[in-house]
Amino acid sequence: MAASQKCLGKGSPAPGLVPKDHIRLYSMRFCPFAQRTRLVLNAKGIKHDIVNINLKNKPDWFLEKNPLGLVPTLETPSGQVIYESPITCEYLDEAYPEKKLLPSDPFERAQQKMLLEHFSKVIPYFYKIPVSKAKGEDVSALEAELKEKLAQFNEILVNKKTKFFGGDSITMIDYMMWPWFERMEMIDLKHCLDDTPRLNKWTEHMLEDPTVQATMFSTDTYKVFYKSYMEGNPDYDYGL
Repeated sequence: MAASQKCLGKGSPAPGLVPKDHIRLYSMRFCPFAQRTRLVLNAKGIKHDIVNINLKNKPDWFLEKNPLGLVPTLETPSGQVIYESPITCEYLDEAYPEKKLLPSDPFERAQQKMLLEHFSKVIPYFYKIPVSKAKGEDVSALEAELKEKLAQFNEILVNKKTKFFGGDSITMIDYMMWPWFERMEMIDLKHCLDDTPRLNKWTEHMLEDPTVQATMFSTDTYKVFYKSYMEGNPDYDYGL
């Protein structure tokens, strides 16, 4: 089910029970962390519904399910709740074993988790740079650091000699990293890939993936949402 519902905020009625053969994702349409879970749900063909949350004005019933108030959050028909994006994705891969996204080999699986840990150190740059730029600060040092980190990921692909980070087909690690690359043009960081040809090629391969195509928004749509977010009044329902 596409994320086409308007977000629910404080005072909104709680959604009904999760249907028996489904899983529910509490999400926000433009959140890169929640997109990880949407990518996995889509790639694995899992029956699900999506409830979008107003993250600035969260419903009390959502905070009862997840006191941290974060998306993505999964809820099963029996009321089990799972949150934190890598944990939701690993849970889905284990609970729905058809079309596994994580490798079965323990070492390969550990490699993906190490790579994910490495990438978690890159994510802050996608926030720090645009915020600093908006304040009129010089971001050249931050951009140089980001380029250095992206060069390491380029090197991994060069050494592996594969199209994707887990081999020649898309696996979990590719979906875990993708949402931030999808947003690079929106935050004017595409030039940081100028010296990373293999990483650039990886982004091209990712854009050919039907799951990526099904979960992405245009750069123009992202720009409108991001502008509203930076101004302190995020338009979570933009485009609906």
